[in-house]
Amino acid sequence: MDNAKEKIFTNYIERMVEEDLENGTFNRTICTRFPPEPNGYLHIGSAYAININYTIAQKYNGNFNLRFDDTNPLKEDSEYVTSIIDDINWLGYTPGDRIFYGSDYSEEIYNSAITLIKKGKAYVCELSPDEITEYRGTLTEPGKNSPYRNRPIEENLELFLKMKNGVYPTGSLVLRAKIDMESPNLNLRDPILYRIIHANHYRTGDNWCIYPLYDFAHPIQDAIEGITHSLCSIEFKDHRPLYEWVLTELDVKEPPKQREFGRVNITGVVTSKRYLREMVAGKFVDGWDDPRLPTLSGLRRRGFTPESIRVFVNEIGFVKHQSTVDFAMLEHSLRNDLKTKVQSVMAVLNPLKVTITNYDEHKDELLSIENNKENPELGSRDVLFSKEIYIEKEDFMEVPTKGFKRLSLDTEVRLKGAYIIKCNEVIKDANTGEVIELRCTYDPETKSGTGFTGRKVKGIIHWVSAKNCETVEVNLFDKLFKDEDIVKDNEIDWDQKINPSSKIIMENCKIESFVKNAKIGARFQFFRLGYFCVDKNSTDKKYIFNRIVSLKETWKGQKG
Repeated sequence: MDNAKEKIFTNYIERMVEEDLENGTFNRTICTRFPPEPNGYLHIGSAYAININYTIAQKYNGNFNLRFDDTNPLKEDSEYVTSIIDDINWLGYTPGDRIFYGSDYSEEIYNSAITLIKKGKAYVCELSPDEITEYRGTLTEPGKNSPYRNRPIEENLELFLKMKNGVYPTGSLVLRAKIDMESPNLNLRDPILYRIIHANHYRTGDNWCIYPLYDFAHPIQDAIEGITHSLCSIEFKDHRPLYEWVLTELDVKEPPKQREFGRVNITGVVTSKRYLREMVAGKFVDGWDDPRLPTLSGLRRRGFTPESIRVFVNEIGFVKHQSTVDFAMLEHSLRNDLKTKVQSVMAVLNPLKVTITNYDEHKDELLSIENNKENPELGSRDVLFSKEIYIEKEDFMEVPTKGFKRLSLDTEVRLKGAYIIKCNEVIKDANTGEVIELRCTYDPETKSGTGFTGRKVKGIIHWVSAKNCETVEVNLFDKLFKDEDIVKDNEIDWDQKINPSSKIIMENCKIESFVKNAKIGARFQFFRLGYFCVDKNSTDKKYIFNRIVSLKETWKGQKG
């Protein structure tokens, strides 16, 4: 190829699509899809898969379909459908009117099975599940044919019709493809295409009692919707020959192409829907949107932005093989997104009362403090200063350790945006000896913003006026699990795995009073403490904040 005409591809999937366009492989618009099963909530790994399919469709002015793989009535529910649509729209990958349901294609998939039976490519099998497993063989040993493999076509058609009409009980018969029981690929050893399930389907009711397996339904659904590139994670690579076999045997013209991308694991989190469901059902967490979970609804409730998640998955790129990414990389994306967007506020999580003895208790003084030091366009606000204030308990140490740069007895510290104060007296609880109040003096000549250039102090601490504050509840989150090795065992004792300190509730926090007008989901930077948002369970009488992420950066880069 002429160097002047060579194209630079961002990733291997783009190269494939470009080659298909150049070769005229498809006489239709590029179309991708995301096919979630509505049996759980989407998680951060789902966002990665959605992004790949959506990005390819957008780059080539194509279509992006959201199609629910709802062919198992035992697990699926409309609750999950609603949550998935909400999450995808929130992320910004809006499918618009291109939302489809695999169950809507039940008749077409059934007729496809009839076609295979008539071609002698499918048969009804009466082996039990255990017998089917035994006959399938192993990775080192070939399988053996079912005794029902060579039934006459007419008998298979009759039996399959009876399966459809509800003559047989759940699990008693299956329809299998007739491929090759000695294939080195176990997926081609006469895979099951249909099984009997007598259960009400959330969408089709009792219209059907036979349901197709995903490996059979998936290529047919793709073909019906005109999908050109069926992009899925790497664990489906061994399933691709079956995907192609179905389309070939059904004589699909211009069949869609299945291609795989690498699976991305994220440190310290579980994205298995089975495990997530166990934790939710067992009430080890507070529902699918628990802010400690990696579900999109959990991240949204915690305060993550859709922009930060999109940046995160784009930074990962289109990986070919399994990759592990540090969760701190997602937090890094979030900090970068929030640092110029949100207003700062002073909040004290563990309040210690300070009385400024030489300040006039009748004086109402407003101090101007910037709303975001990273973004001057957010302006400033007036903060009331008063005789009584609150500071963090950890910002005072009666006998300071080496390197302590905050307040201690007979030392000075600057209050953010206000004055320098000096601690003169410590008041303790008579029974416990706990420090309950500090009595300090302030220097009226040291007001911030007045150009004071006198003595310097080692530290700056935040504060809240006792005269103009709200009492709120704050949730502090840590890693959900005690260690990252959480999926080693088939059966998990979640009581032993979950970190008991993963959620700390602070009930007597003080915050600037203007936040009482904040809406659910509103985000703030608490000065020195991190980024926080208003939790959905907040009321006019009780505000609850979730810490989204601390201010400290921990991400060191992506693992291979």
